Parts: sequence; structure tokens; C-alpha cells
Amino acid sequence: MPIIKSAKKKVRKDKKRTIENQTYVKAFKETLKEIKKGGKNVKELAKKYYSQIDRAVKKNVIHKNKGNRLKSKIKKFLSAK
Repeated sequence: MPIIKSAKKKVRKDKKRTIENQTYVKAFKETLKEIKKGGKNVKELAKKYYSQIDRAVKKNVIHKNKGNRLKSKIKKFLSAK
């Protein structure tokens, strides 16, 4: 447990930030599940997925290269279908 006042504040901030960051990650992971499940509007879901990935990269939740890798992976998946 932190003793110093600033360390206590950092713990509080980290909890808030973790929750906020998880919303971005959860959003694109759920969209990925829907894409893999298949359906009629896969192209629309892919567009949404790319947007969510870009948003997470912009907010520094995930690294730029990871975002590109995820987008490339889903593009490859869709072209194989």
C-alpha cells in the first residue's frame, strides 16, 4: 500500500484510467467476435472495427503497430472468406 500522498493519488488515477482504457479494448474485441461469427453485414462491422482500433491507438490504449497488426489480420481473414 502506498504511504505517500502523491502515491495514493496515483493509485486512484490509475484505477480510473484502467476502467476507461478497458472500454476501448472491450469495444473492439466484441466487434471482432461478431465479425468472426459471420453474418450479413461483415463489411460494415469491419469498418466499425477499424474505427475502434484507430480510436484506441489515438488514445494510446494500444500501440500503433499492434493496431496495424490487428487491422491487417482481420483484412486477411475477410479476404479468405
